[in-house]
Amino acid sequence: MRLLVLGGTEFAGRAVVEAALGRGWEVTVFHRGRHAPPAGVRSLHGDRTAPDGLAALTDAPGTWDAVVDTWAAAPRAVRDTARLLRGRAGRYAYVSSCSVYDWAPPPGYTEDAPLVVGASADAGQTDYARDKRGGELAAVAGFGAADALLVRSGLILGPYENIGRLPWWLGRIARGGPVLAPGPRELPIQLIDVRDLAGWTLDAVAAGLGGPYNLMSPSGHATMGELLEACVAITGSDAELRWTEPRVVLDAGIEPWTQLPVWVPPDSELHGALHGGDVSRAVAAGLACRPVEETVADTWAWLRSIGGTAPQRPDRPAVGLDPEAEAKVLAGGTGV
Repeated sequence: MRLLVLGGTEFAGRAVVEAALGRGWEVTVFHRGRHAPPAGVRSLHGDRTAPDGLAALTDAPGTWDAVVDTWAAAPRAVRDTARLLRGRAGRYAYVSSCSVYDWAPPPGYTEDAPLVVGASADAGQTDYARDKRGGELAAVAGFGAADALLVRSGLILGPYENIGRLPWWLGRIARGGPVLAPGPRELPIQLIDVRDLAGWTLDAVAAGLGGPYNLMSPSGHATMGELLEACVAITGSDAELRWTEPRVVLDAGIEPWTQLPVWVPPDSELHGALHGGDVSRAVAAGLACRPVEETVADTWAWLRSIGGTAPQRPDRPAVGLDPEAEAKVLAGGTGV
């Protein structure tokens, strides 16, 4: 297979490139040159937001069996590349997001759930949900519904994470001591290891799949307890998880998902939307998810290999809880 990856140097794009190289595929990476791609690829440089930014791609010889695009800003960048590559590539896989659904979708939502309104393939950058939906529309407009694969990912974790969610938990737990653990311990969560996302996406384009797929683990594949206890085990720290009632966390003014990454309170619309999607279509198409313990262990090994500080995307806010805020809640005696 000949694969073109638009991006390909960070997180999801990098995982796709490494997975393709591992299969012996011929990989071309089109990127801005800010980060080095994995060894073994053909590298093309360009900025999709700049005038003539696609020149290197336009002039590159050859065709591709598939394209994978992880773009998350102005949809017109997807529009322009999809138009350019029509006739030069067989399939277009766009890594989208479950944020494209009309917020907040109820627990058990499928790919047929209502979508966010106001998105356009021709739009400039607006907000994340409409940008991702606009990217989907652009991919479909360029390649058609049958040849455009829409990978609606949920919470992505794993090595190379540049959002900061799992790296924050690993760093906090590695420091040891009492740790505010938002309960309940058995709260089910949905996630997708970035390498499982990459592998499934490559399988899907090779199999000729098109259309939308929710892509994250089945609900209950992991719990908050399993995630945080894996962090304690792999870091070898003396951290003591203090499981805390959701109401205590919320009454302290702590923001779910951002200040306490991954976690949202049970029985909230956020939990249904972020950890309650139906993934039966992707499972039927071969999705398999590795144990959360493996994701945690490999992310910790990667963090240690780069000195312990994860990269941070400049277009995403930093996550994590201030130590003083955590200490104040813990001092209140809030164990579950």
